[in-house]
Amino acid sequence: MRADNSQHIVEAARRRSEYTRSKAVQALRALDAAGEPVTFETVAKQAGVSRSWLYAQPDLRAEIEQLRAVQRRAPRSSVPARQRASDASLRRRLETANERIQRLTDENRQLRAHLAGALGEQRAARSHTSPRGAASMHEGVDIADPVQPQQPIREREQ
Repeated sequence: MRADNSQHIVEAARRRSEYTRSKAVQALRALDAAGEPVTFETVAKQAGVSRSWLYAQPDLRAEIEQLRAVQRRAPRSSVPARQRASDASLRRRLETANERIQRLTDENRQLRAHLAGALGEQRAARSHTSPRGAASMHEGVDIADPVQPQQPIREREQ
């Protein structure tokens, strides 16, 4: 009587099935990560399996159909589905950006007020110490009494 070798055949079939499944899953992930269209045909071609085998695998079939539906709603998105931002994430980013804009607006307002005060103090100090009284400095040019001729700044400093 011959030895029963059927267990080896069953084990080989199970390993082949696992290998085929892993190739299909890898192809599915690679297509999604690359932003390529995920269809039964593209997955089958990339994995080297038949489309009918993919249709017969309920979990793979559901995932392919789900990704295909997402791609139809958002055509030609180069971002993989698992990396796309959720609505809640986008809302939180918008809230954070709005809060930062408000803080910067407040800081800008405070700095403008501080600058205006400092320039006012500087102008007041200059008008009290200026020999001409009404003269003020603006960007390195004296705006003085129109009756007196103006000299270049370098000549006045000497």
